[in-house]
Formats: sequence, C-alpha cells, structure tokens
Amino acid sequence: MDKITRRRFLIASGALTAAAGGVYALSDILRTAGDRDPSARTLVLVTLYGGNDGLNTVVPYADPAYAKARPALAYDGGQVLRLDDEFGLNPAMKGLHEAYGKGRLAVIRGVGYPKPDRSHFRSMDIWQTARPDHPENTGWLGRWLDASGGDPRLAVSFEPVLPPLLAGAHSAGATVPGGELKLPAFVTADQLTALGRTDPAEPPERARAATCFADLTRIQDLMADVSSSEADDSDDEPAATATGGATQPLEAQLALVAKCIEAGAATRVYSVSLGGFDLHADEKAAQESQLTKLDKPLSAFAGRMSRTDAGRNVVVAVYSEFGRRVTANASDGTDHGTASSMFLLGAGVKGGLSGEPPSLTDLDEGDLKYTTDFRDVYATLLADVLGAEPAPILNGWTGRLDGVWR
Repeated sequence: MDKITRRRFLIASGALTAAAGGVYALSDILRTAGDRDPSARTLVLVTLYGGNDGLNTVVPYADPAYAKARPALAYDGGQVLRLDDEFGLNPAMKGLHEAYGKGRLAVIRGVGYPKPDRSHFRSMDIWQTARPDHPENTGWLGRWLDASGGDPRLAVSFEPVLPPLLAGAHSAGATVPGGELKLPAFVTADQLTALGRTDPAEPPERARAATCFADLTRIQDLMADVSSSEADDSDDEPAATATGGATQPLEAQLALVAKCIEAGAATRVYSVSLGGFDLHADEKAAQESQLTKLDKPLSAFAGRMSRTDAGRNVVVAVYSEFGRRVTANASDGTDHGTASSMFLLGAGVKGGLSGEPPSLTDLDEGDLKYTTDFRDVYATLLADVLGAEPAPILNGWTGRLDGVWR
C-alpha cells in the first residue's frame, strides 16, 4: 500500500472534505446497539436547501390574495390535497397528505425569526445555530451534544460534510460516508479492500479510517437493497445545488437512518438533507419534482418506522432556510422570502394545523411576517424529543409549541 494510500484515494475520490470532519463507519454507529433507553425518542432532521416555496407547499388556496399575487403559479382548490377549507398540500405530497389524514403530520405555519436575512448562507447559518441576533460558531444540536456527554455517535449526519448544526464548542457529531462509490481509475476493487484492512500495529485513528473504507463497500450493498419503488422517479439531476444538500438521494440517507434505528443504535439525532429548492424561474413543475423527492422517501420512511417500537419513537422535523416572496417574479418563479411552514411527522405527533397563518396582504416589504419563532419549535424538540432543558442551549429561549404531541 505504499503507492495508493488512504489519503491519495480520498483526494482522488473527492471524499477528503467529509473525512476531515469526524468520519465514522456505519459499523461504529451500529456497535452502540443496546446502549440506549428503548423508550427514548429519536429526532430525524430534514434540511431542504435552497429556500423552499412555502406558499406552494402548504397552499392557502381559498385566499384570493394568493392567486392574485402569483396567477401562473397558483393552485386552486381542485388541484391541492386539502387539509381543510382554506389550506391544502402541494399535489406532489400524496404520502404526507395520507399521514396528515392519519393524524401523524403536524403542519406549523408562519415559522421564521426577527429581522430575517434573505441570503441563503446567512439564513441557513441562523437556522442551524439558532442565533438570529448575532453570528455563532456552534450549532443548536452541537450544543445539545456538548451537554449530553459529547459522544459523536449520538448525533449522526449522512451528508457529505458535517452540517454546522451538529458542531458544538467541545464536540461534534459524526459523518457516515455514503452515496455512490466511484473509484479513481488507478484504484482497483482489490486495492480498496486492502485500504479497508486494519493492521494491529496502527494507531486507533488509522484503524478507524480503515474501518470507514471497508464501510464504503458495505453501504453500497445496503443501497442496492433500497427498493425500486422508492427510487422509480429518480432522474439524472443531482440532489444538491450550490446552496447545499446531500449528494446521495434522500431515500438512500433515510435507508441508513432506518437501519440504525431498527438496530437499536444509541444515536438520538440524525441529519439528512435534500437540495434544489432555489427556483427563481419556471418554478411550478420543478418544485413538484423536488417535493416528490421529499414526499416519497419520507412517507415510506414514516411507514417503515410505524412498524416497530423504536420507530414509533421517531420524530421527523422538516425545514428550509426561508420561504419565497408572495408575488411571483417575471420568470414564473419566486425570489428569496422569509417565513414558511415546518413539518413534524411521526407516530407520536398530534397531527393538524398549528400556528397562525401569515397574512398575504399585511406584508413586510412584500414578504410574509412570521407568526411562530423557529426557536419555539427547537425548544419543543429539545424538551420533548431529546429530554433536554432548552434554555441553556438556546441562549435563554423559553417559548414552546402547544398541542403537537399525542
């Protein structure tokens, strides 16, 4: 192995960025099976990168101001999947609509924060650090991890780079390699196997790196087991854009999450993501395509989780860094906006509509005024899912959501 080193392989395969941030093998996570309270809840956080258009996701179809503001983009009452006489889900969200009908999907409307920032990067930084008032170097779940002992395996990302939300002051979550494995031309399968073979004389850090290499091929085998019904609408478009998101499809990420949960891993938080929501032009069909890539894997995952005790303790939270402007632009798209909706999904969730819907006519320079502070949602997840005291983690924040649990 003097010519093809692990570092050389990482550089050639483009995996060095992920490897630099606390990479663990799937086997490292599965090895924690049995180390947790079986009654403890698990949080699966789904980040939608790019700024998903909330008004065309949770559609206020009965409000005449909606159709007036975006006539080419608007859905009418016959097109949406109705939640009640005023709101409906985008027609691409059939699986989540079914979950809503079963009382397992909570739709939290008007979620945002004071003095919103319309930059993808600054707004996502605010959401992931939970500090709208000033820049912060730690993520809200990273601070939870600090307070929970700092074991990286408690908070796991199946994204190519550890998201800032899992970075604490003294610890950080774990990144598990995944996605499609493409060998550089000079690396054979036998050589990759050799890279994954540990040597008793190696220090622990190198041995863990070797385990991660071996894990790459095992994850490929697992991904081959993802049913075609979960991936039959996939296309050649990348799952991510310049504004973030994992490079492997959401169904692949959630398959890894499901495997860990069903094995009884000690992990309490999983982070997955989907990019591609920055739709400034020709939005309607493109957003439906993106929402299908969210809806099918997520509803299949929720159905799978409903069949086991551990799965019924899972809560999924879905958010994006901001919504879009109320009025469509000249390219039949929407530009960066502010408040939007969040979803909570799971057997323990009390389904329904939550939060005051923002007015479509009383606007802040053309944007929605938020009615629910996102820190209320985070505090509720910290307290009721992770069993933590929210205030020390959220800089003294004490707000909570009401009525979202059974």
